[in-house]
Amino acid sequence: MHITPEALEREFSLSTATTRLDFLSRRDSGVTTLNTVAEEDPDDWSAIRDTETNLDVPESLELLALGEVIARKARDSQLIGIRAALRGGAGWEEIGAALDATPEEAWTAYHRLIERQERTRALDPGDAASARDLAGARPRR
Repeated sequence: MHITPEALEREFSLSTATTRLDFLSRRDSGVTTLNTVAEEDPDDWSAIRDTETNLDVPESLELLALGEVIARKARDSQLIGIRAALRGGAGWEEIGAALDATPEEAWTAYHRLIERQERTRALDPGDAASARDLAGARPRR
């Protein structure tokens, strides 16, 4: 099995993906040395205290793919949030502030989100056109 964001995106909800990512990232000690074999006294229980854990390759790849899944789901939720804000009467100045971006950057990001969802067929052409109309003209500096 190849570990890809597409495979995990179908398998995990946002909350499950976040929980799994948190678990995996906490399990890795962050040590950058290559794995080595250490001789330890099997009767010395204090060795457990100093044990460092490292993710194996499949877990590492899963961690990377889960990060991408979460980022994609977060981007998708931005489209929902921006559309709702626009329908409610918010302007690009307010939306930009909520995204920590300029109004122009927020407008551009909104259009990229529409294009992404159109490419993946999450939005049909009619809904994409409505979303673009909702955005209005590009804000000026």
